[in-house]
Amino acid sequence: MILVSSCLAGMKVRYNGTDSLDVHIQKLVEEKKAMTICPELLGGFMTPREPAEIVGGTGEDVLSGTAKVIEFSGNDVSDMYIRGAYEALHIAREVNASLIVLKENSPSCGSAAIYNGAFENRKIAGNGVTSALLKREGFKVISEEQISEIFLH
Repeated sequence: MILVSSCLAGMKVRYNGTDSLDVHIQKLVEEKKAMTICPELLGGFMTPREPAEIVGGTGEDVLSGTAKVIEFSGNDVSDMYIRGAYEALHIAREVNASLIVLKENSPSCGSAAIYNGAFENRKIAGNGVTSALLKREGFKVISEEQISEIFLH
């Protein structure tokens, strides 16, 4: 089973109430080859919600307690991101996920890039909280950009 970010399958669960539809991922879900997860919703967030970024590091640093996930207004929401990551891990183990495709740049789901924590639309290399945990636990995590490449070849 492949796990995919809900927003990539067309669900309007992103922080601003939109989706990030990827037709390849939507097709996998329709064919029952993939199932959707949204770590933010699993962590207790609602849609829409404030934008948030990792401040002081990457997802690995949030998990180790040396960085935080902060909303634009300044609220520390690290615990909710960590809770969502562990819920996603539980689901990945339960379905024995062979591949996990998560939304790039997200503070939860980014698997190669995240925003820099200054809310200035600049990205840095790094994992989001959920990607960091899943990778640490041995799961193969890629972004929607990488799955599109797989479908093109």
